[in-house]
Amino acid sequence: MIERSLFSPDHESFRDAFRRFMDKEIAPFHALWEEQGYVDRQVWNKAGDNGFLCMTMPEVYGGSGADKLYSVVQMEELARGGFSGIGYGLHSEIVAPYILHYGTSLQKETFLPQLASGRMVGAIAMSEPAAGSDLQGVKTTAIKQPDGSYLLNGSKTFITNGWHADLVIVVAKTNPAAGAKGTSLLLVERGMPGFEVGKRLKKLGLKAQDTSELFFDDVKVPAGHLLGGEAHENRGFICLMEQLPWERLQIAITAVSAAQAAIDWTLAYVKERKVFGQPVASYQNTRYKLAELQTEVQVARVFVDKCTELVAADKLDTATASMAKYWCSDLQCKVMDECVQLFGGYGYMWEYPITRAYADARVQRIYGGTNEIMKEVISRSMGLGGKQA
Repeated sequence: MIERSLFSPDHESFRDAFRRFMDKEIAPFHALWEEQGYVDRQVWNKAGDNGFLCMTMPEVYGGSGADKLYSVVQMEELARGGFSGIGYGLHSEIVAPYILHYGTSLQKETFLPQLASGRMVGAIAMSEPAAGSDLQGVKTTAIKQPDGSYLLNGSKTFITNGWHADLVIVVAKTNPAAGAKGTSLLLVERGMPGFEVGKRLKKLGLKAQDTSELFFDDVKVPAGHLLGGEAHENRGFICLMEQLPWERLQIAITAVSAAQAAIDWTLAYVKERKVFGQPVASYQNTRYKLAELQTEVQVARVFVDKCTELVAADKLDTATASMAKYWCSDLQCKVMDECVQLFGGYGYMWEYPITRAYADARVQRIYGGTNEIMKEVISRSMGLGGKQA
């Protein structure tokens, strides 16, 4: 295997510390959380107490001022363990960065320390019943009122951390007639009159993740809760496009780590499991299939590590991130399917990690923009213009 050069000894020490945290605070409870459909709120508080949330935020806002590689380590370890209910990545590396990059001084001072402590859980509400990958099709509106506030109306669905969320970045049209150029981002807090959290959605996988519907009925959002203030009114779509490469790379990072975990589980199983008096690993089909999968995952890991270097240097472009997201999530699903086959009947039993990983993997090709959208983005970067969305 190609030795990874991405991480320093400090990163690896952090990996060990986070594994100990997972072993104590996550692993013993994750099966229960899958049964109940959400993780206990304490796992957020404990992560905050241990400095495992918003690590890349500046220290003045409660973070550690760490580089993104610490978050990458955390994503890899959660994926390796199959702990798909934990929404730390979206909270720390999607929600918090929006506030850090675009928020006003007051918004940063108000919300980032609470997100870093785990006392406040963050979510971002983009998808709607009729608008998923097509963010320009958002119907939720936030109409400015004479007093400067915004009247927010609409609904969102498939919102990760939605049931626990205390703070939601809501994508809405502040100028509906302007299309994408009339989109803004609003900071909506739990308890605002008219804001209701709907039911937790029952999903094929990610069963411990509290994915929910959100409803906004004449929610009066103060002017100070427009992300970035007046200077960022109607600039929400630009902000979304700027942040999507990192979001999509996070999907690729977890895809590769989960795929490697599946290979490791399968390798251990086929060495022990016997068929016709021989270990399953002794058959050529098994050996060659695992060799093929390991080769492809190794290729993916090298590419993703390079993309991670680029994002750390703020040089990752949208097309390359789209390549990583689509190719690695497709590969993840392929690996899971082949590994389930090698487990035989046990690969269909929920108590086996490979089975849960198989179910968890499928959505990776959908969220963050479907893989078909990724191919459209890539083809346009090559000068192959299609019909404008």
